[in-house]
Amino acid sequence: MADPIPAQKAPYGHKVEAGRNYFWCACGRSKKQPLCDGSHSGTGITPVMYKAADSGEVWFCGCKATGTAPLCDGTHETL
Repeated sequence: MADPIPAQKAPYGHKVEAGRNYFWCACGRSKKQPLCDGSHSGTGITPVMYKAADSGEVWFCGCKATGTAPLCDGTHETL
């Protein structure tokens, strides 16, 4: 299994719609950050599904080291 690659050392603000599923890129290789574009193929890392409970902005992890995937927990501040 490959290690995740930090896409950036800050979270991604992303608007979501209630009831919709989003697939967060856990590998860091996606060209459509913070969402998956299938670039994880062959890495052993899979995207994490996030179902939006409410419409609004959420903060997806950009460093790929969060303990609360797929949302940012501030871990990027220690990297």
